[in-house]
Amino acid sequence: MLKLIQLELRKYRITGYAIGAFIAMACIFGLICGISFDPSSAEDLPDYETLFSTIDLLARGTFIVFAAVLLSRFIIEEYRTKSITVLFTYPINRKKLMIAKLFIVFSFTFISIVLTDLVVSILMLVVNLNHEFISAALTKDVVVRQALSFLMNAVAASFMSLIPLYFGMRKYSTAATVVASILIIFIVCSNTNGFSLNSIVAIPITLSWIGAIVAYLSFRNIERKDVNP
Repeated sequence: MLKLIQLELRKYRITGYAIGAFIAMACIFGLICGISFDPSSAEDLPDYETLFSTIDLLARGTFIVFAAVLLSRFIIEEYRTKSITVLFTYPINRKKLMIAKLFIVFSFTFISIVLTDLVVSILMLVVNLNHEFISAALTKDVVVRQALSFLMNAVAASFMSLIPLYFGMRKYSTAATVVASILIIFIVCSNTNGFSLNSIVAIPITLSWIGAIVAYLSFRNIERKDVNP
């Protein structure tokens, strides 16, 4: 399995996607900085909880779409162009191959979200030292609570990011995969007057289970499945 993962990473030049993730991270940092330096928008970040939640929301939204791009590249495109049939002629276990692809997408999404949350949060704390847009003290309780929230939200978002695979595999459509990811963002990342559907615990948990089920169904019968749409 590890060998398959290494081969997939090399095949799709994951370094390019990693660079894209860092660029996205920089954009999120720039956006948060812009909000904090704008007097008319600074009140949107009244405390550390709001700051960290906003960073996490942007990170999850960004990398759920990023995951859809990876799913399209790693799986959908291979089925659409039938290049995966060449792989299936080799003495490779189809289930292991699909699991390796899904593992890469899940791990990339999880790591990207966690890193973005941590790096951007730390950078914003440094910015706040010189440009005090948040005057409240940062307590240990806030740090621990937000760290746990970052971790749980990253796991949930990583599973949710697999849901678009279901829509993409129906017609082997890259567009459907990306559009589905955007719809998921509207569901879990939208924020109206401080309220987000993601705050209703049942919703991210349910979507996470759906993502896990979609992942399982994608390789359950793959040994007997025809690659024709």
